[in-house]
Amino acid sequence: MNLVCLDMEGVLTPEIWIEFSRVSGIPELCRTTRDEPDYGKLMRWRIGILKEHGLGLKEIREVIRRIDPLPGAKEFLDALRRETQAIILSDTFEEFAMPLMEKLGFPTIFCNSLVVAESGEITGFSMRVSDSKRSTVRALQSVGFETIAVGDSYNDLGMIRASKAGVLFRSTEAIKASNPDLPACDDYATLLDEIRKAL
Repeated sequence: MNLVCLDMEGVLTPEIWIEFSRVSGIPELCRTTRDEPDYGKLMRWRIGILKEHGLGLKEIREVIRRIDPLPGAKEFLDALRRETQAIILSDTFEEFAMPLMEKLGFPTIFCNSLVVAESGEITGFSMRVSDSKRSTVRALQSVGFETIAVGDSYNDLGMIRASKAGVLFRSTEAIKASNPDLPACDDYATLLDEIRKAL
């Protein structure tokens, strides 16, 4: 049985941290996994910046509530789910993801959790498992699924490489250049066609 594993940010939704960076006026927070392959290092750096500016979960959630899925994302996801099973594998956090999942029709998502103090300060994060996207793909394969993975960033390459097929979607030129064997596209119609080829 096929199972399509989709990254969330950059594939179905805007990058939360880029949106928060824009709204908060803190340009340093626009760094994502497209820029920094080490997710733990990136998150510890982000938490330090939030602390420095006295910002917490409340302020980030206020921005997230105003974020909509990327244009065409829900229609793509609906079309995909009519043809096969799909799951979102994201390094985001459940505290961030739920408003966006509602706007996407509540697809299944596996993500991580934040550690939040009573004051609302984000003090840490808890990853579901190490190397969560690739580990999850391997676990799904161990119970009989054939996976097809879609992502845009460095932290998606593990699940893409571990799958029977994978697609880079709206990725950077650097990532595409260093992975020339992977199909790459920038629109949902082409993405759906690439997935269909692998089904």
